[in-house]
Amino acid sequence: MINNKEILKASILIVDDQQANVMLLQELLSDTGYNNVTSTTDPHTVCEMHRSNHYDLILLDLEMPGKDGFEVMDDLKTMQIDDYIPILVITAQPDHKLRALSSGAKDFIAKPLDLVEVKTRIHNMLEVRLLYKKLAVYNKELEQKVEIRTAELRESETRFRRLAELSSDWYWEQDENGHFTKVYGPALEMLGVQEGDATAQKREDQGAYWSESKQKMLDEFISARKPFIDFVYDRKKPDGTIQHLMVSGEPMFDPTGSFIGYRGIGKDVTESINLKNTQPHS
Repeated sequence: MINNKEILKASILIVDDQQANVMLLQELLSDTGYNNVTSTTDPHTVCEMHRSNHYDLILLDLEMPGKDGFEVMDDLKTMQIDDYIPILVITAQPDHKLRALSSGAKDFIAKPLDLVEVKTRIHNMLEVRLLYKKLAVYNKELEQKVEIRTAELRESETRFRRLAELSSDWYWEQDENGHFTKVYGPALEMLGVQEGDATAQKREDQGAYWSESKQKMLDEFISARKPFIDFVYDRKKPDGTIQHLMVSGEPMFDPTGSFIGYRGIGKDVTESINLKNTQPHS
């Protein structure tokens, strides 16, 4: 929320070609406690003044010679300082009110001035303006936090992928239906499967298949939503040779506790197993 002290510190610009009107508004604002009030009787200077000071409120008279308030509002809209142009117009013409609002004014004050109404409308507009600015700052800070967090997550993922690459041949994730959703490393080429294939899907059209007994054991782990560590199973490759694979995995759950898939690492241990099988038994 915005407190009264913040509102009284807000920056205000009075724009009126009549010096008497400017002095009246300045005295009113000063008596109310506003301490950051600027004025000009030249409407041609408004845009440059707002560009330099980013006023929280512009009190703008509509009937001015040389350049009226509607032209000033048109110029302010082209500056694109921010999305919220804090303009409170002052007019003695009732038919100007709707046009002023459609031209970009946020509210209006009718002449002759009712001092209580003037104070109330200025206070209300400044409260909205300062809330808007606070929201903009909050959104910017939130955006920066999201960018920082995203960068941290990317860095963490990079480290994780690198660790997985060092400790295994591939890292994998599957959805609740057993389809690959992420694979880091040469697993797809190594296993002869395509992204989106189920783990248990046989690839008989390529002359390859999974060892049914080992696959059944692995399926039992997955069906029970249990982790498995260093599970070794075999795959017959299209050339007739046997490939030995060792995988570890754990189930994943969302914040509600619902199962959403598995993730884990895998490694081709064919060479080490073949070497072990060729060594003479003591």
